[in-house]
Amino acid sequence: MTGLTDKQKAEYFHRSYTAVDGLWFMKAEERYGFEAALELDEAVWRILPKIQARMIKSMMNLDSGLEGLQQALSNRMAMEDFEFETKREGKSMQIIISKCPWHNLMLKSGREHLSEKVSDLICHVENSVWASEFGKIAFKREERICRGDGICLMRFEEKIENASEENENI
Repeated sequence: MTGLTDKQKAEYFHRSYTAVDGLWFMKAEERYGFEAALELDEAVWRILPKIQARMIKSMMNLDSGLEGLQQALSNRMAMEDFEFETKREGKSMQIIISKCPWHNLMLKSGREHLSEKVSDLICHVENSVWASEFGKIAFKREERICRGDGICLMRFEEKIENASEENENI
């Protein structure tokens, strides 16, 4: 018996998760330098999103495709304290982020100057991996908070199997 509410337990694990991400990076950076630490971080973020996506997909009994990805990412981002909205148009989905907790941690730690460099690699890798776990879905970013754009605009699009078939159907 812990005496903690479910909300307190969730907060404990949430804070531990974000703290360990930052701490291990800073310790790797102290020992090996920023570039090597970022390379190690990329390796971690090529694996962790697979675990996360598969777990949420299973727990929520989601199908592959944009609908499943939208539900999974919406839940993930809500748990990580993003402020965002999603929009769907046919075979495309946008996520518009107005508050990024990871960027805010970089600001709080006085590492704002590194936020864009970390985002260039890690955010791209993380979201590309999430997309791939839900099928043949391409990911791209059009705007980014860390570059001063005010929002992050992420786009996920179902890949067309055969471009020549697409052209024949026009």
